[in-house]
Amino acid sequence: MDKLERYLAGQPTPLVDNPSLLRREFAYERLKDALQHADLEPGQPLSEVRLSQALGISRTPVREALHQLAQEGLVHVIPGRAVTVAAPSVRSIMDVVHLRLLLEPELVRLATETVTDAEIEEIMDAVDKMEAACNAGDHTAWSRADTVFHEILGEACPNELLGEIVVQMRNRAHYLANIDSQTNPTRLAACTVEHREIADSVAARDGDGAASAVRRHIGILRESLFSRLSYG
Repeated sequence: MDKLERYLAGQPTPLVDNPSLLRREFAYERLKDALQHADLEPGQPLSEVRLSQALGISRTPVREALHQLAQEGLVHVIPGRAVTVAAPSVRSIMDVVHLRLLLEPELVRLATETVTDAEIEEIMDAVDKMEAACNAGDHTAWSRADTVFHEILGEACPNELLGEIVVQMRNRAHYLANIDSQTNPTRLAACTVEHREIADSVAARDGDGAASAVRRHIGILRESLFSRLSYG
């Protein structure tokens, strides 16, 4: 049993009488979580048979989930041949970060105008968890909290299409963005502070301040990734 299968085996399985849609959503959520948090290697092959066994469901919802994840940039499907963990090129990663730099500040600015008090509480809670995980050196917990942080902001954005596009862009660079922060304790701590600055601006309903904080955060990410990808 490989790392992915062990990760999935620890998750609850759906009831056998669930409709196929629920099984597909179950497969999608569990596989997405694993792809984002199980430290899988880019290019690692994925077997529908073994994934379905690990999840305790049939191959059809697994196949449907994998195709959805391919659209979001987390896996790569070679029709009739194989499915692998996405392994984006250096150029594509930098292109994604460039798009994030253009789009994400506007997403957060718009979200700040419409975010609810309950969503603000969730955002602040996510940052609290990032800080606790950073102090504990718990990279998985940090990554989970980071994902929640950005998902809430995306859901709060009144422009649903913009929210969907930004989520896809984050997915496409998720692996290296995590490696960038989590292999360097100093960078992880700084990245956590950057998220706190964004959250504080959102909580203050300062859209321009939140957008500027996001722009600084992604700009730093771009420079760090460029150095890592250029010089190893």
